[in-house]
Amino acid sequence: MIEGLTDVRVYSTPLRTRFRRIDVRDGVLVRGPAGWGEFSPFWDYDDAESRRWWASAVEAATVGWPAPLRDSVPVNCIVPAVGPEAAHAAVVASGCATAKVKVAEPGQTAADDEARVEAVRDALGPDGGLRVDANAAWDVDTAVARIRALDRFDLQYVEQPVATVEELVALRRRTDVRVAADEVLRRSADPLGVDLREACDVVVLKVQPLGGVRAALEVAEAHGLPCVVSSALESSVGLAAGVALAAALPELPFACGLGTLSLFTADVSSDPLVPVDGALAVRAVVPDRVAAADPETEERWLARLARVSA
Repeated sequence: MIEGLTDVRVYSTPLRTRFRRIDVRDGVLVRGPAGWGEFSPFWDYDDAESRRWWASAVEAATVGWPAPLRDSVPVNCIVPAVGPEAAHAAVVASGCATAKVKVAEPGQTAADDEARVEAVRDALGPDGGLRVDANAAWDVDTAVARIRALDRFDLQYVEQPVATVEELVALRRRTDVRVAADEVLRRSADPLGVDLREACDVVVLKVQPLGGVRAALEVAEAHGLPCVVSSALESSVGLAAGVALAAALPELPFACGLGTLSLFTADVSSDPLVPVDGALAVRAVVPDRVAAADPETEERWLARLARVSA
């Protein structure tokens, strides 16, 4: 057992729809004197990058989080790269007033994206918040064209449309739509030192990739831009850390991307963190129904944990 932790569990849960090019989400839950934490870096993160994810789990389990400034957090629903009918139904079922739509999925077309976004706008109505996420899939020229086409549905912002800080700067000179930065921050070796001054209008904060709630608060303060807190596709245990971050931010101008549990077929808790009237309560989560991973997956995660925590 790792020092200070009293329980380690590997979970594995199928997703309802393929998302971020995976069909199953898995990770490790750890318990310490302050409660439960989650360690679930995607497999394209190497051990060095994964150490920040581990720091986040350790913080949650051994120290806990700063005092909240609010008792609930507004969230958006998440719409994966599905057809327009499924997209419309997902928004209606969510009860959320804001939606984030995945676009630029490999194998899909600009027409697919426009049909999905149009369906989401219809479901939200004219006053709902609508944002899209391209996961750095476009070059600058393509991003300009796609954003212009999609903005006829009144975009709140577009998240990480291009890959690099330099491309974000170039793009912002050619569009009036707000740009949000995600990957350029969370995958940086130094999130505090990334120069975002001309690159974006909104900063996306994800607790695990940034090293925990306190580390993410430092990132928010360093950049001085409006922030939105999003999940890294975690179970309710990991989502609780994201909610804690959103609850501790001095200002919270946007609904947060923490309504992702709808993508899971099951959760690790019998009291999952799902939105009620478009908001999540600020609270701890106890994983009382962890779906055990198969022996090979468990062995792989425990070996990874041993390397990262050494």
